[in-house]
Amino acid sequence: MIQFDEAHRKFVEHLSEKDRAQSTIIAYKKDIQQLLDHINSNYGKTHVHQITTDDIKSFLGDLDNKAYTKKSISRKLNSIKTFFRFLKLNDLIVEDPSTLISHPKFETPPPRILSKTEYRALRDAAREDPRTYAIIELLLQTGIRIGELADIRLNQLKIESDEEGTLYIPESRTTLERTIPLNKAAIAALKEYLKTRPETEDDHLFVTRTGNPLLVRNIRASIDRYYEKAGIENAKVNDLRHTWIAHHIKQGTSLVTISKMAGHRRLATTEKYLAYVNSADKANETLKEL
Repeated sequence: MIQFDEAHRKFVEHLSEKDRAQSTIIAYKKDIQQLLDHINSNYGKTHVHQITTDDIKSFLGDLDNKAYTKKSISRKLNSIKTFFRFLKLNDLIVEDPSTLISHPKFETPPPRILSKTEYRALRDAAREDPRTYAIIELLLQTGIRIGELADIRLNQLKIESDEEGTLYIPESRTTLERTIPLNKAAIAALKEYLKTRPETEDDHLFVTRTGNPLLVRNIRASIDRYYEKAGIENAKVNDLRHTWIAHHIKQGTSLVTISKMAGHRRLATTEKYLAYVNSADKANETLKEL
């Protein structure tokens, strides 16, 4: 019989050993703690073998009452299922109480594709902040994920001239290895940032003023701030990646090439953007030369 705290600790250690992204570990850790706190405070249970399917349903129902979106609830349920699968595989419980619980159905909204006016306004808003400007330009010009950007090390970046450079992205659990060419806009923004980058022993490309790695949540908050400053509504960091993919589709780049450069493991993921690009093109004139 294993208590909540010990099971939670073992699960987090397992995720770390599996080399999961730090953002994933933090999210799973928080989700499971939230579940265990709910069960303990409402039912007084302290050992994981005591948890039932109804206990989990009660937690999910509580989230629904608190106006969590179905997408958020589904993500938390995924964390819960991963947690109990870990406990079952390691013989810490006999039965998995999450097996019979289905994910709530929800429609995934189409990706937000920024118009030329919007991404130019975002650039202008951040122009006096070299670090954030370089981040925006790199996301917009390469289509990398925010997690990949936060993990970039200096040796992954090669700038040979004002017009030639590459960014190497290593393979991970969620993405494919690839080398992405950098255009003049990205190179210029990176060179300006590197002039102001604090001297530090840390080898992350993007660091704080004190020389520590810039975390995903810091990057997200910074870009959200400049979205607001630029007057751009309902936009998120990932929309820069969506805009990059849509731009290349509009330019006639082959889907195979886009898929490889984006790090998609399946071509079908890239193909989904075809319908979104056509819809966005009808709504406004966008996605000309970035």
